[in-house]
This record gives sequence, structure tokens and C-alpha cells, in this order.
Amino acid sequence: MKQDSTLDRHATEPHNTDTYQMDVSRWTAGRNVLMFTALVSVIACLAGYFTNPARLFQSYLVAFAFTSVIGLGAMFFVQVQFLTGSAWSVTMRRIMENVMITLPAGLILFIPVALGLGYIYPWMNQQLMQTDPTLKLKAAFLNQNWFLIRTVIYFFLWSLWIGSIYRQSTKQDTERSIRQMHIASRWSAPGLFLVIAVGTLAAYDWLMSLEPTWYSTIFGLVTLSDGGLAFIATVSLICLGFRRAGILKNSITPEHYHDLGKWLFAMTAFYTYVAFAQYMLIWYANIPEETQWYRHRMGGSWLYVSLAMPFLRFLIPFFVLLSRPVKRSLTMIGVMSVWSLAVVYLDLYWVVMPTYYRNGVQPHWLDFATLAATVSICGLVFWGRFRRHKMVPVGDLRFEQSLNFENA
Repeated sequence: MKQDSTLDRHATEPHNTDTYQMDVSRWTAGRNVLMFTALVSVIACLAGYFTNPARLFQSYLVAFAFTSVIGLGAMFFVQVQFLTGSAWSVTMRRIMENVMITLPAGLILFIPVALGLGYIYPWMNQQLMQTDPTLKLKAAFLNQNWFLIRTVIYFFLWSLWIGSIYRQSTKQDTERSIRQMHIASRWSAPGLFLVIAVGTLAAYDWLMSLEPTWYSTIFGLVTLSDGGLAFIATVSLICLGFRRAGILKNSITPEHYHDLGKWLFAMTAFYTYVAFAQYMLIWYANIPEETQWYRHRMGGSWLYVSLAMPFLRFLIPFFVLLSRPVKRSLTMIGVMSVWSLAVVYLDLYWVVMPTYYRNGVQPHWLDFATLAATVSICGLVFWGRFRRHKMVPVGDLRFEQSLNFENA
């Protein structure tokens, strides 16, 4: 089967034409765009607070969850690269690390959630907690103080691990020693536990407790799989954006995009597996406390969203990405990355909003304002790292191997 000739031509270009330090003027222009977006969106959110505070905090929770799961996905994948000694991803790993470093900023982004707990979570209603026999048993866990303490602990642990790994990676740019690789690997092993276990607890707190009588033991994994897919899509779009701007176009080759396409395909399939497992077990058990969650997502126009999800989340991306030429096409990788980010946001929206609007979908301009605010603030954290550090981990001993990587 004929492959993309443009990709094959780029694959033969020399690697030494790339510069690994971002130009100051280009960096300043990017920062200014992100700062302007953040300023406008934050002002819009403040206007929303005075006009419709309940909707502001509800929309903000979706946006906060969206950026947080991307950070968790980045943390997971960066640590996997260190643990496995992966060579193929080295030229992209600094981009991945800079996405990962946005997760600690989530503690600041959590402040509006903390301020709006009364608008977001029904367990803040003390009368409800004391009169409902099921919720009364959960009162020791679902309370304001313990909820806030747990969230601070989550971000403290994630920040400690992320900072330690990131420090070793950037230090290796000058040290060029295998020692940093070993230290990062030692941090990464328990770090994977922090992503899965602590990430699951965070998903329970931030999202599952929106309907406090409902429970699902696999809900955390479903949420984390959203983050894995959104992270790969984010990295793909950043790499494509850099390529279009003439940055790292010879260091991130068609072979790397091919593997990113494989990961988009794999995470699409994995999400479908765990989401279907959750649905199937709840459907089979037919316990009212569990089935109510799906019933709430079948009222009014939510039914159409629920029926569309298998097509949007699985059937369409699965069969599109199944083809090898598609995974080697820059255009299709870009299209499917945008698609993946859109459906992950839709999925989180579908998780959160039926809690408040049982009769159907009610879009609001604050949905866009809050998303722009969280994404642009995380973008500033991401972009700021390119001013201080190389755009690729040039000191990694597998760097040259990554430049010459080829798919089997």
C-alpha cells in the first residue's frame, strides 16, 4: 500500500538542521497569546460569577477535570518511558514532561472548585447528609474539611514526584550521565502507583461524589483512561504545531507520528474496554444504587448523547485509526487528535452536567470561558518551560537512537 510521500521525504531529511533552544521572539509571541487568552477568559469567568455563580462553578468543574486528567496522563506516560528505557519517544519526551509539569498547577486551579463546593456537591447539604441513611454512613468521608485536605495531599504527592523526575531530566541535558536515567526510573516505579491509586481517589472525590449515593469500583480507571487518550492527542497536536512552525520538524519524524497514532488507537480501545466493563457489570447486577447513574443520563436530550457516545468514543475513531496509512498521515493524526480531545471533554461533560440538569443538555457560554481559562493557564505553565530548558532532552543517552527510530 502506498504511503504518504511527504512523510517519506521528511524522513530522509538530515536531523542536524533543528535547533533545540526556542527562539526568544517566538517564545514571547506564544506567551503573549496565552496571557491574552487567559486574561480575557478569566474576566469572562468573573462576569459569570456575578451573573450565574452556580453555572460558573459547574462548568468550571468540567474544565478543571479536563486539564487535570491530561496532566495525570502525562505523568503516567513519562514514567513509563523511563521505566521501560524507551528510545522512540526521547525526542518528544521534553514536550511530554512539560505537559506533565502542568499538573502541580492544578492545585491553584482547584481554588475555584474549593470556593464553589456548595454549588457543586450535594453532600455539602448537611440536612441531606443527616436524613439519608446511605449518605449518613459516608458523612465522615464526604465533608468539606476532609475533602480539601485530601485534594491538597493528592497534589502534594504528584508535585513531589513530578518535580523530582523533571529535575533529573533537565539536569541530564548538561550532565549527559546515565545516573539521571536511573534516578528517574527509581522515582517512576512508585510514581505509577501514585497515578493509578491516588488518581482513582481524586476521580472518586471530584467526579463520582457528584452523585454521592452512586458507586463504581472501576470509575477511577475510566477517568484515567480519558486522561491517557487526551494526553496523547495533546502531544500530537503540539508536535504538529511545532512542525508547522518549522520547529523540531527533523527530530520528530514520521516514525514518531506513526507511534503516536498507535497510542491514539490503543487508548481509544482501552477506554472502550473499561467503560463497557463498568456498564456491563452495573447492567448485569441491576442494583438501583448503581443503575441510577445511567438512568440520569437517559433523560431528555441526554439520551441522544448517551446513544452517540459508542460511535463518537469507539466505532468512528477505532475504524479510522485501524489503517496504517492513516497513522502515518499528519493530517489524519491532527484530525483524530482534535476529535479525541473533543470527545474526552464531551465525556467529562456527560459525567458532570446531568447531575444538575436532568432534563437534557443545556450549553452555556461559561462552558467555553472556563475551558479557555484552565487550558490557557496550563498552557502558560507548559510554555514557560521552553524559556529555561532545551526543547528536547539532548543529554539522554538514547537521543541519537530516537532520531533514527524506525517502525518495524
